[in-house]
Amino acid sequence: MDANLPQYEAYALRYATHERTRGDNFIAGADPHDASMPMDYFVWLVRDGARVWLVDTGFNRAAAQDRKRTFLRCPIESLSLLGVSPEAVTDVIVTHLHYDHAGNLDLLPNARIHIQERELHYAVGCNMCRPIFRAAYTADDVVHVVRGVYRDRVSFYRGDAELAPGLQLYLIGGHTDGLQVVRVHTRRGWVVLASDASHYYENMEAQAPYPIVYHVGDMVAGWEKVKGLAASPRHVVPGHDPEVLRRYPLHTVQPADGKAEIACLHEAPSR
Repeated sequence: MDANLPQYEAYALRYATHERTRGDNFIAGADPHDASMPMDYFVWLVRDGARVWLVDTGFNRAAAQDRKRTFLRCPIESLSLLGVSPEAVTDVIVTHLHYDHAGNLDLLPNARIHIQERELHYAVGCNMCRPIFRAAYTADDVVHVVRGVYRDRVSFYRGDAELAPGLQLYLIGGHTDGLQVVRVHTRRGWVVLASDASHYYENMEAQAPYPIVYHVGDMVAGWEKVKGLAASPRHVVPGHDPEVLRRYPLHTVQPADGKAEIACLHEAPSR
């Protein structure tokens, strides 16, 4: 931990879930005895005092119905549980433009979008002529970002970058051509919000790639880069693993339905 850097708070907010099997989550595929392995959907919030950075924006109820996901609550409305209004979000880091990471941008009227240039090129380029690559994108989400470019509300990055002291972006690729991760300095050291560089802890730990992938080699190489950026393996937070809510201390304020949905990533995991 660097004493000269801010110590950010970082939170994972679950907003949806999906029942699936292990074979859905590894490139090797299923076997006749496939076990259940659900997927959770998160957005992440990073803050230093009054300055708030939202990492990804999730999807809405209509997208959940269209893709047969279980929608728990609007991720943007859930920010209120952390005392944050949509109008107070001035910066959104979009790790990549898949439907579950780049929806709801229309609900953030004051937000500047921070994205890798390669990701937008990929999302509007020739690869989207192929269903295998475009299936996880929603055209309206991508168009919203394109409109943001013409309204001077998008900041592009060509590789690794520092957004603020103790808050950094790193280009990984693999899952999509322009996937980026977020490295944030907390009171327990450098934490990496890995997003879909590793959907589950097991993808990285077992060296078992997730099936939705643009470049397998970049995905595998990305695991080593992510591990090198984090203070330890316990400082890497995967993008979709239900274990996140079981491993990390929970925020004192949770949704009214009593379900535990907000994990404190700046505190040490219990296991």
